[in-house]
Amino acid sequence: MDLSTTYLGLKLKNPLVPSASSLCRELDNLKAMEEAGAAAVVLESLFEEQIESETAALDHYLTYGSESYAEATSYFPAMGDFDKGPEEYLEHVRLAKRSLSIPVIGSLNGVSRGGWMRYARKIEEAGADALELNIYFIPTDPGLPGGEVEGMYVEALRAVKEAVRIPVAIKVGPYFSNMAHMARRLDQSGADGLVLFNRFYQPDIDIENLEVVPHLQLSSSPAMLLGLRWVAILHGRVKADLAATNGIHTAEDVIKMLMAGAAVTQMAAALYRNGIGHLRHVLSGLEDWLVRHDYDSMDQMRGCLSHEHCPSPAAFERANYMKTIVGYKG
Repeated sequence: MDLSTTYLGLKLKNPLVPSASSLCRELDNLKAMEEAGAAAVVLESLFEEQIESETAALDHYLTYGSESYAEATSYFPAMGDFDKGPEEYLEHVRLAKRSLSIPVIGSLNGVSRGGWMRYARKIEEAGADALELNIYFIPTDPGLPGGEVEGMYVEALRAVKEAVRIPVAIKVGPYFSNMAHMARRLDQSGADGLVLFNRFYQPDIDIENLEVVPHLQLSSSPAMLLGLRWVAILHGRVKADLAATNGIHTAEDVIKMLMAGAAVTQMAAALYRNGIGHLRHVLSGLEDWLVRHDYDSMDQMRGCLSHEHCPSPAAFERANYMKTIVGYKG
C-alpha cells in the first residue's frame, strides 16, 4: 500500500505529522514519533517574544486596545518560563536533524515583521528541512482596518521567504472576512503550504481572584470540521500544499481530510491523550481502510470530495447551513 504524499516539496512516507507542541521539545519524544510512524515532525515554536521582547513593531501590535503596556506585557510568560532560549532552540534543530531520518520542520511564532525573523535563516542554517510560520494575532482596536491586519500576515510571509531558501508554510486562523481571498494572497506571496487552522486559545476569568487566566482544553474530532470545509474549498484553487490541523484524532479524521484535499494531517491533542504510540494505531487504521475500499494509494482518493470534485459543492456553502437547521429535530 502506497501511503506516500508530498508536502512542501518533501516526499513523505505517509500523511501523519506531529504538530508543534511541547511533545516535540524532547529529542527522545521525536525519536519515538519517528519509530511510531510519523512522516515528519514540526518542532515546538520559537516565539518572537523570546528573541526580542521590546521592539517598536511588537509594541505597536501588542498594545492595540491596551491602556497600559506594562499591564499587557505582565500577562506574558517570563523568559525563564521557556524551556529553550533562541540559541538552545537552534541546537535542538541540529540535534533533531542529526538524530532523525524524517524531515524536521522548524516553527517560528510571532505577530510582527521585525528583526526576530533573522532566526528564520538561522533555523535553516541549523538544518531544518522546512519552516512553519505561525502568526497569532488578535486585533482589538476598532480603528485597525481588516486590510492592514491581512497585510501584516503577507508582509511577515514575504520577509521570511526573502530570508530563506527552504520551503515555508504559514499557519493561520480562520478569522478573515474572506478566507478564500486571504488564502490566495498568501499563495501568491510565496507560501509553499497553508496550515489550517491555528487554534486561538480563549482566555477565561477567575471570578474569585478577579483576573483573566489562560485556559486550554484539548481538541476533539468535531473541531476538525471547520478545517475540513476550508481544505475542501481551497483544494485546487491554490498552488500551496494544504495541511490540516486541529481535531485530527483518528484514522477516520485523516481519511476525511485527505478526501477534502489535504496533503498531510497534523496532530498533537491525540498524542497528549493517547501517547505517541497512537500514531501506529492511526496509521494502521488508514492502511486498513484503503485496503478495504480497494485503493492502491492515497493519491487515488485525495481531493475526491473537495469543493472542486464534490457532486454537490453546495454542501460546503449556505446549503449545508440551511439543511442542518431545517433537518434538526432535537
